[in-house]
Amino acid sequence: MVSKREFTPENEHNYNRSGPVRWIIAHAVRYPMFPLVVLLAALVNNFFVSYVQVYIGRAFDLITLPGFTMAQLLAIALSIIAVTVGQGLTGVLRTGAVEFLAQRIERDSREELYVSLLGKSQTFHGRQRVGDIMARATNDVRSLNYMFSPGLGLITDSATGILMPILLIARISPSLLLVPSLFLVLLGITIFDYNRRLGPVSEGLRGQFGKMNAGLEEAIAGIEVVKANVQENYQWKKFVGDASAFRDFYVRQGIIQARYLPLLVFGLAWGAGLLHALLIWRTGAITLGQVVAFMGLLGILRFPTFISVFTFNLVQLGVAGARRILEIINTETELDENQAGVSQPIRGDVTFEHVSFGYGDKCILQDISFSAHAGETVAIVGLTGSGKTTLTRLINRIFDVDSGRVLVDGIDVRDWSLESLRSQISTIEQDVFLFSRTLAENIAFGCADAGQGEIEAAARAAQAHDFITGFAEGYQTEVGERGVTLSGGQRQRVAIARAFLTDPRILILDDSTSAIDSATEDQIQRAMRRISRERTTFLITHRLSQIRWADRILLLRRGALVEQGTHEELLARSPDYRRIFVR
Repeated sequence: MVSKREFTPENEHNYNRSGPVRWIIAHAVRYPMFPLVVLLAALVNNFFVSYVQVYIGRAFDLITLPGFTMAQLLAIALSIIAVTVGQGLTGVLRTGAVEFLAQRIERDSREELYVSLLGKSQTFHGRQRVGDIMARATNDVRSLNYMFSPGLGLITDSATGILMPILLIARISPSLLLVPSLFLVLLGITIFDYNRRLGPVSEGLRGQFGKMNAGLEEAIAGIEVVKANVQENYQWKKFVGDASAFRDFYVRQGIIQARYLPLLVFGLAWGAGLLHALLIWRTGAITLGQVVAFMGLLGILRFPTFISVFTFNLVQLGVAGARRILEIINTETELDENQAGVSQPIRGDVTFEHVSFGYGDKCILQDISFSAHAGETVAIVGLTGSGKTTLTRLINRIFDVDSGRVLVDGIDVRDWSLESLRSQISTIEQDVFLFSRTLAENIAFGCADAGQGEIEAAARAAQAHDFITGFAEGYQTEVGERGVTLSGGQRQRVAIARAFLTDPRILILDDSTSAIDSATEDQIQRAMRRISRERTTFLITHRLSQIRWADRILLLRRGALVEQGTHEELLARSPDYRRIFVR
């Protein structure tokens, strides 16, 4: 069970995640009525299917007797019709139950995976390839559906389709069980060998699909970079290589299926069964009609033998998909949401006490100490790679410190409820992410109950109202994925409006006006200065026009805090600061 996570939904269901099979069973037992209905309906259905052969045998015996009447033959015919109707009704019930079960398991497993992904830390997501995650969330989850319907549904049908004919054969004459018994033993051996050879191929198939999907997603997401560097041919060859490897797994799967021995075993058993039944008939132990019924019942075994070549493959793919899903769900995350932690309004005091942090073996920040009082504006400057953005991400616990403490209002951020802490801190980054929704919904993201008037007021403060109303649909304009239908400056203004609307107690601006023209930047800065008086603001920028109005400036160099003070103080005493701003 995952011990740490950043998000837990209401009414979460706990599953056994110790292995893929146990996990699948745990999902299935949530709906015990469906498996029970499937089993009972399959038993009755296959009893009806098998009993048709018994009636055919009786009809054969009847017409070979002198003096039979049409009424007797009609009675058998009506019995066959009645049994066939029952077969159809129970078949509908069985198929419906297994389909309901399959759909609910797909829904629940996808929901569980999605919740798990929401609860993972930024470090976890930074290590993942989005395409592979999407393959697991779509294709692997879908394979669980196919595993149950038609996979396990047909396996259940096949198992009862073997049981019922065997029971009715034993009822005709126990001596007829010799060949069917030998057939079942050989069937079990050959299916075991088939699954043993198929398992690794199914695992490889799912893994290669994730790899191919990840490469495709990266190429499409970075299509601008691909085209700018004329790398279309390279990306094409890379995808062809991944697709060829995926094809090779399917070819290996096809070869294994082509060498499927159970059908050969059935053919031999059918011939041997006829010979054995005729030998018993010659002794007078059974009638010729019973031989016909026996051969009909033995013939029913062909369907479960044939269909197993597909059903066991679906089960193997389902188990492989479940294993890949569990790899994500069971991956430990670094942060705990701390639901029982401090949950109260933030004033805005922020203190770093000898904070060090790194990614793996790479040290990013070392022994950082400073304090920012509520309402202060703190600018963070330094050369690229000095750790500016990483420092701000420790405040809202995107990452946890390796040593030292980050305090908000005198309380270690690890002692805060993560939801309470992050809901009162807003970050605007240079690379703005917008969702494929309306502009109004993007501005109100994080403040879903905001009214239209509040949304427009925030947009006006961010100098976004004029360009938004310039669109034909105004605030109801749909933006493309990641906001590609907007310019960089427009995206940044929408993000700033989003931050204004949430009214955070701590505001982090990470080069948030880099794509905005000077005139618009001046207007936004005035709005920022107005709202920054009411909250603590951390400002990452190299624009002097913004740095000048900071109450304090932190100068980072190679992860260390080398100076802090006002703009004039640092110009006077810091050569590093002068190298950045004085040309």
